[in-house]
Amino acid sequence: MTRLNRLLRPRHIAVLGASWAESVIAQCAKMGFAGQVWPVHPTKSHIGGLRAYASLADLPEVPDATFIGVNRHATIGIVRELAAMGAGGAICFASGWTEAGEPGLQAELVAAAGEMPILGPNCYGVINYLDGALLWPDQHGGVRVDRGVALISQSSNIVINLGMQKRALPVAYVACLGNAAVVGLAELAGAVLDDPRVTALGMYIEGIDDAAGFAALAERARAMGKGIVCIKSGKTELSRTAAASHTASLAGGGAASSAFLRQIGVAEVDTPSELIETLKVLHVHRGIGPRLCSLSCSGGEAGLVADLAEPFAIDFPPVPDTTKARLNEILGPIVTVANPLDYHTFIWGDGPRTTDVFTTMLQAYDAGIYIIDPPRTDRCDPAWYEPALGAIVAAQATTGKPAFPVASLPENFDEGRATALMDQGVCTLMGLETALAALKAAQTPAGIAGWRPLAGVQQDDGVMLDEAASKALLAAAGVAVPKGVWGPSLLLDTAGLSPPYALKGLGFAHKTEARAVRLGLSSLEGQAEMAGAAGYLVEEMVQGVVAELLVGLRRDAIYGATLTIGFGGITTELLADTVTLVCPVTAPEVAAALQRLRLWPLLDGYRGKPKADVAAVVEAVLAVQGMLRDDKLIEVEINPLMACKAGAVAVDAVIWRAE
Repeated sequence: MTRLNRLLRPRHIAVLGASWAESVIAQCAKMGFAGQVWPVHPTKSHIGGLRAYASLADLPEVPDATFIGVNRHATIGIVRELAAMGAGGAICFASGWTEAGEPGLQAELVAAAGEMPILGPNCYGVINYLDGALLWPDQHGGVRVDRGVALISQSSNIVINLGMQKRALPVAYVACLGNAAVVGLAELAGAVLDDPRVTALGMYIEGIDDAAGFAALAERARAMGKGIVCIKSGKTELSRTAAASHTASLAGGGAASSAFLRQIGVAEVDTPSELIETLKVLHVHRGIGPRLCSLSCSGGEAGLVADLAEPFAIDFPPVPDTTKARLNEILGPIVTVANPLDYHTFIWGDGPRTTDVFTTMLQAYDAGIYIIDPPRTDRCDPAWYEPALGAIVAAQATTGKPAFPVASLPENFDEGRATALMDQGVCTLMGLETALAALKAAQTPAGIAGWRPLAGVQQDDGVMLDEAASKALLAAAGVAVPKGVWGPSLLLDTAGLSPPYALKGLGFAHKTEARAVRLGLSSLEGQAEMAGAAGYLVEEMVQGVVAELLVGLRRDAIYGATLTIGFGGITTELLADTVTLVCPVTAPEVAAALQRLRLWPLLDGYRGKPKADVAAVVEAVLAVQGMLRDDKLIEVEINPLMACKAGAVAVDAVIWRAE
């Protein structure tokens, strides 16, 4: 039981605002809401065919839920009165608050609500299709269900569009957050997931208000066996410090949020279609394993599956020998047994043989894709496709493994047919590329038990330390740096150093672009001054280098701190081969992140080349993470960290600290 229980699952509903009240009344009647709906209006005797009450005080009981469809100024007084009555909660529909430059007005609303939960303001409302309770002032595309997924959105229009889907997704709740002035994302999501009739949760997220609370929500959802999938908007936004920091541009925008979602075990997709298809998989099967098979009656379809699956890194393992032998018996010598499988049309229309093929193949894998586009019923006869559809149902029933009919074009599978299959526990996926994205998303790792991000800290831009000062801090933290000396002029004593040398001008964020780096020097004799340099650093050049890496650490106002690891040097942005993690991380997680890099083979002895000392790289990354103990630290960037045959050395670094 949560404080949102009465609002989400009300026994009675009060509605205020004449035209909006009529819409809410009509939608509740259409969905067969069994409770009472009470219009409240100071002058009207009836609204929407129901008796209207002159005031909240005149209602027969304190309302569980209230839809407030009046202007923003009147909304505040109504919320205050509802809270004093002990009402269960309210939807605040009116706009014109913080989103319109009126934060003070929104603060008044929050104070008026007190302990009473409100959704909004600037919020469309909530639909409960399980009980027929709609605090919703508009049309919608859903029907009553006994169980289904919940949809939560920080954009009303996005969730309205999702609710109009024709893809056989059973929807239990639709809820909007609006400005989330009182009830935030994690609290609302947890409240709908607590309903045992909810099977999975889909969200459109513009911003996460409580990262630690959201991580706890994801862990609780896993314990209940309920998957979460989301679209996170704002991925293209870059940090304001991107010009000065490689890390800011590579870890800004969506990289941090995607890393956070991955670490807590929440699936992330890019489009509304992918969200719906993934939710269908989670609704029926909760999730799937990574080993997939694909079956189609065309070589073209088999090739298309293989091509489209590659960007999603979907695994189609080879067919086991015993499975191959059995399929050869059924299909004959002309068919080449492979995965994806083109089983030709020899068995088309033969229900028993098709069932045998579909079942035999599926038995060897975690899940199966069956490409099938039934003909349109207005111009064609779909009867010839029934044996294949029946075989898919039978294969899943026999093996106990997910079997997915997949239409290459979404319009080629009508909602009625997909719903009939859903009633049999078979999830039809619509649109081949979208289906592949959904199947990959449904393989989301379980997340790290007990993991929570560090507390978010809002930092200013701070002061950039020069390379010499930065390396002194790195060395104190346990990160290896080259042996060197520095000073205000080129009159540096190199007696304790061994050539070749690297000479650098201090005070530059990007020394290469400023022509403030000279490499391979045997001495400093004859070296000219560097324009704009605030001093000079001369170091021994690192030997035995296998690869140049980037390691970046940034404070984050939402997620606490992020670590970015990838291939570095002057081509950092060009390669864009980085992985972002949200702190805190462990050595195994850093090692696994390195293996996710596209150029990982270069660290692992590609084509007989020397292997890098990966353990030393991991140790350096963790040492950088340890620098977060310095409260004034804002950002650390090592570029490059030389991954050597033995050891890992930070040869260039910049640190930003608060003044």
